[in-house]
Amino acid sequence: MAEKTQVLTAPREEGETGGKEKLTIAVLSGDLERALAAFMLATTGAAMGMEVNMFFTFWGLNIIKKNEGSLQSKGMMRKMLNMMNRGGSKRLKLSRFNMLGAGTWMMKRLMEETNMPSVDEMIVMAKEMGVHLIACTTTCGVMGLPSDTTSFRDEVEIMAGAAHFLGEARESKVTLFI
Repeated sequence: MAEKTQVLTAPREEGETGGKEKLTIAVLSGDLERALAAFMLATTGAAMGMEVNMFFTFWGLNIIKKNEGSLQSKGMMRKMLNMMNRGGSKRLKLSRFNMLGAGTWMMKRLMEETNMPSVDEMIVMAKEMGVHLIACTTTCGVMGLPSDTTSFRDEVEIMAGAAHFLGEARESKVTLFI
């Protein structure tokens, strides 16, 4: 997996989008409904022919963390943080009306009944549509996550910092914070 990891410290060169309009989404929240909204907008933008970049930072990293395996982190506080904040798309909860998991269960059930894709399915769909999933290197450092994609799903291809995000946002027709 390390060979596919691309670590960026600056935005891509101007004109690398091939003239496409760009959509950049900063995903700061790890709540189920916000993850769904972010991926709905990302896949819709990709379907409309836009280049789409999703920059995951802080609790938003939980969405793209692997669902299985243990997280390796250094230092007592980071180990405790990662133990309490395991992450993974299957562990996302509603921000409101979670009701000890009953609300989240009901929402997932309603999504199934209306044939709405799960977060896992939306992540795969987004990647297949060319959406770039980017993990924030600075937040990974704070939270004690490795500086490569080993803690994240295979769909995550880029590790980059704030300079990369700002470069993408500067070139984007639309920039959203979720």
